[in-house]
Parts: sequence; structure tokens; C-alpha cells
Amino acid sequence: MRRGLLLIDRGSREDDVRRELGHICEKAGQKGNYHVSSYCFLEVVPPFIEEGIASCLSSDIDELTIVPYFLYPGRKVKAAIEAASKFRSQTGARISISKPMNMHRSLVSLVDEKIQDTLSRNGDPAQRNGVDVLLIGHGSVDPEARSALKYVADGLIPQYRKVSFCFLEIEEPTIRQGIDRCAADGPDVLVVVPYFLHKGAHVKRDIHEDLDPAIRDSKIRKVLISEHLGTDERMVDLVLERAMEAEG
Repeated sequence: MRRGLLLIDRGSREDDVRRELGHICEKAGQKGNYHVSSYCFLEVVPPFIEEGIASCLSSDIDELTIVPYFLYPGRKVKAAIEAASKFRSQTGARISISKPMNMHRSLVSLVDEKIQDTLSRNGDPAQRNGVDVLLIGHGSVDPEARSALKYVADGLIPQYRKVSFCFLEIEEPTIRQGIDRCAADGPDVLVVVPYFLHKGAHVKRDIHEDLDPAIRDSKIRKVLISEHLGTDERMVDLVLERAMEAEG
């Protein structure tokens, strides 16, 4: 049985995004024993979904598992699933479509590790109960997306003094509001977590347009910024878990 794995990402012009996706696909393909493992994009740049599926099917596979590589179950995910579903009747290969990456305990443990790594790198001796955490998500008009970010925040609450979240765009609290609310609680240390899969434009530039001035104005004693989720092995394992769920 020849099997294929295809990740659908939102899309980005950043080379770092392609490198990270390539790494995830390579590792997932090896660990999952897939004949072909690749990625495509919903929008912005090619390869788009049609091209990605066609490329995988050209490898003469019997089964193709498509994983929407999104942290939130919002409109983008629904659009990706709808676009991929159209190919089910156009091929002899079995096509399965998984759930996105949201609402999984491994995401909580991964974010927790990012926070602890950030504290360690900066030589901060603070105990967990002396640290506040602020997650920055993208923002969406779909209420399920907010629930996905809240799930991670709630999972971290027992470990830290206070955990909250805010959004880059679309919904509130904004980044400025998030920092202001943290400042009002007077934390000794605040760790800001960019809750994004990739080191794309949002992580490199967009969040900092609001975050940097908000931090300067906040008078919080110490603010540290963690890494994004990136290519951690737990993301590879989560991709494979979602794929296996879909494959039955």
C-alpha cells in the first residue's frame, strides 16, 4: 500500500515558512512511513491545494491523507477542507482529511516548554508561580478559534501566576490591551508567547508593531518573548496523530 501525506498551510512568502514546513513534512513522512510527504497552500503563493494534491497523486499512491496545518478551526480551515474534498470523486486513490492541529494536550506542553526555555536562556531564577504568561494569537471571526487559544491558556493556568491571551488582529483584546491588563497585575516577569506555527511575517514583524511600544509603555519590570511553535518534534507527532485518526 503506497501512502501519501499532504499538509495544507495558509500560505506565506517567507522562506522560513517553507523551510519549517519542509522539515515537518520530511520528519512526518519518515516516522509515518509515507511514500510521499509534501505541503501546499490555501492562498498567497503556490503550490496551491489543487497542485499539491495532483503532485502527490502523480506518485502513484493508493491513499492520500490531507492534514489542515492550522492552529484554529476557523474559516480558513473550512475553506481548505472544502477545496480538498472536491478531489475525492476525481481519483481512484482514497483521500482522507484530518482535523486541524487545535485542542490537543501536546500544544499545552509545547508552549510550557517554550516558556521554560525562554526563562532559562535569560537566566531568570523566577519560579513558575512568579511568572505571568501572555499568548498572542492571530484572531478570527470564527468563535471556535478563540476557544482553541483559550484551551491552551487554560491548560497553562495551574503552572503560572496568571495566564491570559490577546490577538494580533480582528478581535479583542488587542496586543496593547493584553499588555496593559498584564501590567495592571504587576508581574515580576511576563513571558509573551507568539502562538503561531511559523516564523512568518506575523512573528517577524507584525506583532512587534504593536507589542514593542506596548511593552515600552507598560513599565513591567521584565518582559521576555518566547519562540513560536516551529518544528518541534511534538508538532510532527501531532500531525501523525491527526493523520492516523483520519485514516481510521
